[in-house]
Amino acid sequence: MIFIKSKNEIEKIRESAQIVAETLQLVKKHAQPGVTTFELDKIAEDYILSNDAMPAFKGYSQGSAAGFPGTICASIDQEIVHGIPGDRVLLNGEIISIDIGVIKNRYFGDAALTTAVGEISDEKQRLMDVTEKSLYIGIEQAKKDNHVGDISAAVQEYVESQGFSVVRALCGHGVGRKLHEDPQIPNYGRRGTGSKIKNGMTIAIEPMVNAGTYNVTVAKDGWTVITADNLPSAHFEHTLAIINGKPEILSIC
Repeated sequence: MIFIKSKNEIEKIRESAQIVAETLQLVKKHAQPGVTTFELDKIAEDYILSNDAMPAFKGYSQGSAAGFPGTICASIDQEIVHGIPGDRVLLNGEIISIDIGVIKNRYFGDAALTTAVGEISDEKQRLMDVTEKSLYIGIEQAKKDNHVGDISAAVQEYVESQGFSVVRALCGHGVGRKLHEDPQIPNYGRRGTGSKIKNGMTIAIEPMVNAGTYNVTVAKDGWTVITADNLPSAHFEHTLAIINGKPEILSIC
């Protein structure tokens, strides 16, 4: 079921999403060579708690996997999403995708970005640039009376025109009183298909783009999703609301 949010509910989602955005920028600033992903996780958790909010991912469970142990998902190079923070040290030339969720006043916000660790290759930079641009191309289609498939197709068409692939095993989603609500928002599809977009919808669009194949595997930890060919991946995400027929990004500082 797709939940249409009131103005008051959207403002609560905006508050959580803004904390996410601020936390992402803080973590991005500290994502430097020599830093561990656990240190980044601690920075994020401290900031979220200081805003009278709670990390949304910590303890979150899906399927048969144990509850997620971290505040952030820290996914490096060929890791697409759901990387578990730990003692891994960031190295110059890597890229790291950081995904963060927050809950405050019973409403969720969710966003992600990918950033360079030190100096990276031109191809990794292009992968990040294309992924981020595809997010905004998708957001442009999130307007009243369009369909979810219009978002999906726009992302896929642009990414594939640039020689990359969109992950098909994972997708965006509605967000609100739950971290994951209807509708699902794939990053591939056909225009004019799927749920119709209406005022008051709040959704998270999140292209995950691979340098090679779109096929994925899951690590032994039950969480970390990895590209099947071990080529790098990038991930960008925003929470947005449909207001007066147009998309408005909520997860922005």
